[in-house]
Amino acid sequence: MAPSQDPVTAPDAGGTTVVRRGRAAASAAFFAQGFAFAVVLTHLGAFKTRWGIDDLAVTIVMFVVAILAAVGSAVAAWLAGRLGSGSTLRIGLVGLAAGLVIAALAPAFVAFCIGIGLYGLGLGCVDATTNMQAVACEALQGRSILTSFHGAWSAGGILGALETSGTGSWGWSLAASLAPVAIVPLLAAGGPLLPARVSHAADAAPGAAETAAAPAIPWRALSLLGIAIVLFYVADSATSSWSTIYLSDVLAASAAAAPLGYAAYQATSLVSRLAGDHLVRRVGPVTVVRLAAGVGAAGLLAVVLARTAWLAIAGFAVLGIGIAVVAPLTFAAAGRLAAVGSDGRPVADETRRRAAADAIIARINQFNYLGFVLGGVLTGLVASGSTMREGFIVPLVGICLIVPLARVFAAHRGAHSGAAAASPSTGGTA
Repeated sequence: MAPSQDPVTAPDAGGTTVVRRGRAAASAAFFAQGFAFAVVLTHLGAFKTRWGIDDLAVTIVMFVVAILAAVGSAVAAWLAGRLGSGSTLRIGLVGLAAGLVIAALAPAFVAFCIGIGLYGLGLGCVDATTNMQAVACEALQGRSILTSFHGAWSAGGILGALETSGTGSWGWSLAASLAPVAIVPLLAAGGPLLPARVSHAADAAPGAAETAAAPAIPWRALSLLGIAIVLFYVADSATSSWSTIYLSDVLAASAAAAPLGYAAYQATSLVSRLAGDHLVRRVGPVTVVRLAAGVGAAGLLAVVLARTAWLAIAGFAVLGIGIAVVAPLTFAAAGRLAAVGSDGRPVADETRRRAAADAIIARINQFNYLGFVLGGVLTGLVASGSTMREGFIVPLVGICLIVPLARVFAAHRGAHSGAAAASPSTGGTA
């Protein structure tokens, strides 16, 4: 009798089934994170009411969450090198869920802060490892697919904002509205994420690992991509954190209508991200990023000038159509940096390439939280000294600054097809 084969390394049409299931599982994790994130951010007004805090206190809480998320991302990079990104992602999802439950059921403000802190650590861990898994899937398939993962995040965000809108209109308590949300990340944690290695026939090429050059990371390009994602998250964080409060406090939107600004932003973000991969294949990432920044700036200008809630909601929708593709394209461009060796040739050694790609993704992910702080915190600080309308000028300026950075998104030679031809075994870690 022939020995049984490991389902990961068995010749399953080049690991197609494993990759397909891994892609679905990673998409579910993106969805779960987006859902939980939206519910938390659209409950900021409820947190203010429940604990009797003002906008400045909310800003401080957001700042602490951002710092803890950055710590969580750094911890994820360390754990992914030892346990794999899949197992680390599961840990992050469980931690995120636990933080939500503690924050929802907290009997005192200190307990709430502990729960939100744990949520922040889990958020950073999930941020880093979902993108590690997504970049691995894109490398395996050899074509642009990364915006679709972030589309799943947007879909989760839409439902999360609608959950807040619905429970708010029904008069649910904070605990009843927030605690059940933890079920979603817990379910995603059980998905079949990409294993440590997905074997392909090309792996058997004699001497591939021995002759492979180490990945050469162009730090200037990596830094510029970091700046781009900071600018994206300035706008994203300002919208996520303050759109509900802006609509409620400045434009007098009802409790049911106020979360719809965020819902509209995520709805059009979903459309943009579902179309993003197709647009990249047709016109290239540089053109897509330039268009994204231009459209996004127009939408946010409408938000700043709006005199009615519905006009502001429309502005948030246009903002989502524009800038939503910037984040996934940044991670895709960063992941491609690990595919070319110091000799200028595609890196054939899967282990080196995956380790380099995961390290790059973890570094890029650190920029998320700088953008989160600048977008959420700086917008709040400006608003506390004037009004939230003036606060949204901060992300408007940030979006405009993305345009001159678009060139850094250009695909590097050999990043997909070359790397795949050398060794199409690039997989995630488990």
